[in-house]
Amino acid sequence: MFPFAALSSEMSAADLLQQVRWRNGLQCPRCRSSSVIKYGSYRAFQRYLCKDCDSMFNDKTRTIFALNEWFFAFYTFVRFNTSIGQLIAELDLSSKTLHRRVERFTNALDAPSIKLSGPVEIDELYVSAGLKGRERDEPSRSRGLSSRGRGTYEGDKPPVFTLVDRGSGKRYVVPAKSADESTVRLLLAGCEKEPLTVYTDGFRAYASLDDDERFHRESVIYADNKYVDGEAHVNTCESHGSLVRPWLSPHRGVSKDKLTHYLRAFQLRRQIYRKPGREALRHVLREVL
Repeated sequence: MFPFAALSSEMSAADLLQQVRWRNGLQCPRCRSSSVIKYGSYRAFQRYLCKDCDSMFNDKTRTIFALNEWFFAFYTFVRFNTSIGQLIAELDLSSKTLHRRVERFTNALDAPSIKLSGPVEIDELYVSAGLKGRERDEPSRSRGLSSRGRGTYEGDKPPVFTLVDRGSGKRYVVPAKSADESTVRLLLAGCEKEPLTVYTDGFRAYASLDDDERFHRESVIYADNKYVDGEAHVNTCESHGSLVRPWLSPHRGVSKDKLTHYLRAFQLRRQIYRKPGREALRHVLREVL
């Protein structure tokens, strides 16, 4: 459900920001002191004075939120995967301003900390991401990227790994510069206990796990028309990975420099997928603040 009440006025937006930002107690954003008193107001926002460093601040100081329209922009960007072009039309903002704010929003999202209890599925896909928004020396490439097969970061088709931890139920989407053995080992390094059971397909980058005592690998070979072998399959990975390309599609090509940030927003969207509107908006604010 869309959180109309929280976005209907600047006062309601300020109230929600105040609740989420200071949920663990009021604190000066400059010196982190808790010796803070109320000191008037700024528009709809409460203003405060720090008794230790004498700085004044309000609920939105040092955040990316200025008005309730930014709540709307970030919520619809994550919840409905609204393109920046559409947000520009809806909010009547300049392209430069909105791009800068959305970039700050995605930069504020933390990288997922991969902790694996196992067993784990791992799979990879390749997405179209080139040099959008950057100057180039060579002519622009075709937007289609119709070449088949495994791509490369240098070829504007970087790999994206999906991991599904069956033990915790958590899912991760991690872009990489190469789909090789060292990348696979790095992604699986956060296992809580050894050996970690890993389910893979027949891709050669996973073969080195067979000789590593830290892992117990079980695989399915698609070339043999075999997709499930008991508990061994990567169907959950493929299902989750199939949502990545539709997520990137409305943005009409994503720079590979920004791919990580768009995928972090994708992860956030999956976290709020079944939450009601106000609770989902609270979750978005918590992740950014």
